[in-house]
Amino acid sequence: MTRLSVEMLAADTVEPITSAGHAQLGIAVLLGIAVIVLLITKFKLHAFLSLTIGSLALGAFAGAPLDKVITSFTAGLGSTVAGVGVLIALGAILGKMLADSGGADQIVDTILAKATPRSMPWTMVLIASVIGLPLFFEVGIVLLIPVVLMVAKRGNYSLMRIGIPALAGLSVMHGLVPPHPGPLVAIDAVDANLGVTLALGVLIAIPTVIIAGPLFAKYAARWVDVPAPDRMIPQRASEELEKRPGFGATLSTILLPVVLMLLKALVDIIVDDPENVVQRAFDVIGNPLVALLVSVIVGIFTLLRPAGFGKDRLSGLVEKGLAPIAGILLIVGAGGGFKQTLIDSGVGEMILEISKDWSIPALLLAWLIAVAIRLATGSATVATVSAAGLVAPLAADMSTTHAALLVLAIGAGSLFFSHVNDAGFWLVKEYFGLDVGQTIKTWSVMETIISVVAGALVLLLSLVI
Repeated sequence: MTRLSVEMLAADTVEPITSAGHAQLGIAVLLGIAVIVLLITKFKLHAFLSLTIGSLALGAFAGAPLDKVITSFTAGLGSTVAGVGVLIALGAILGKMLADSGGADQIVDTILAKATPRSMPWTMVLIASVIGLPLFFEVGIVLLIPVVLMVAKRGNYSLMRIGIPALAGLSVMHGLVPPHPGPLVAIDAVDANLGVTLALGVLIAIPTVIIAGPLFAKYAARWVDVPAPDRMIPQRASEELEKRPGFGATLSTILLPVVLMLLKALVDIIVDDPENVVQRAFDVIGNPLVALLVSVIVGIFTLLRPAGFGKDRLSGLVEKGLAPIAGILLIVGAGGGFKQTLIDSGVGEMILEISKDWSIPALLLAWLIAVAIRLATGSATVATVSAAGLVAPLAADMSTTHAALLVLAIGAGSLFFSHVNDAGFWLVKEYFGLDVGQTIKTWSVMETIISVVAGALVLLLSLVI
């Protein structure tokens, strides 16, 4: 990550804040990342402080004026929190409502009753893929991970055994399947057919999510055996509740933002006229912030009222729901600040300039460029947009299917090896209660598997269609 919306990318194309050459800039990136890892692992410094210091160190190593480094870092922190902070907050409130009303208990108890231990990872990957289809990654995380943590705790499952499939489902949908912003921008840049890209994206996503999800989870659970962190698990609702909301009502409340965002995506494709009144209405209704806010409001009537909650308890519930996410917001924001410092230092441009001289097949070139920018900047969306802009001329003589595969090659590369410059890395680390090494062994390796498997499938399909 940071998986920011397309509108935020304008800030990523400013004049570099340093005139450092490629060699100095490359060394500065490596040293900046090393500072962050060392501060967290060796000196046990909080990730927020480590990311802040690492960003300043990166700028200093690159020879950038300190005031401009600070401006880049704070701008990146602000845009990241603006993009995901409210979504995380609303998701936390909805999660607290689900927990205190007994709705989450109803969902978890139903899942545990219906799914066998063997089928549980497959159940989680299916749920995550369906939820992740129209959702931004961050929204899917805040909706799904509390349920994953509760299932792991109540059913005595390995956290990684069911957590990795859920993360894989969300991530694969984000990188490969429209209407996520990255694939949509790449489709526009290379003038690919959206319907063909969607169909091929789903075709590639299915085996990719199986390999990176349930299959890889077996190994991840052996490498990292940690319990679900108590501080992030919604507590079981009081037995004094008048009654619990029904399974149908609870599930409908959870899926409401998913449905609203999916409807927006469908209207955008069918109508395709920004001035159309219907499309403008759905642009508002399907906005992630509005969709989650509507779900919270609906939850008051579908979750809290049936459980006997009065008006006086609502304010306290919201306050308690927001408290645990303060640290997460700061860490995710600092990850975004580090990402922006990298971009403003000219790292993305450096990768693009170097890659111009590579003489390899177009699909592999697109994948490699996206990988390089992803590793350097931490942003899947920036990697997608930059790589698409570079290889777009190559699509001029391509068939419809190969142009779609070019988009998917870029999307696959943009997911490669998430690490400390990716706000998503810190989001997963904090939600699952992992240390940096454990996050790399699980989340980072899973992202790499997704990227490599999807990229290989793209190349394979290019030979047969």
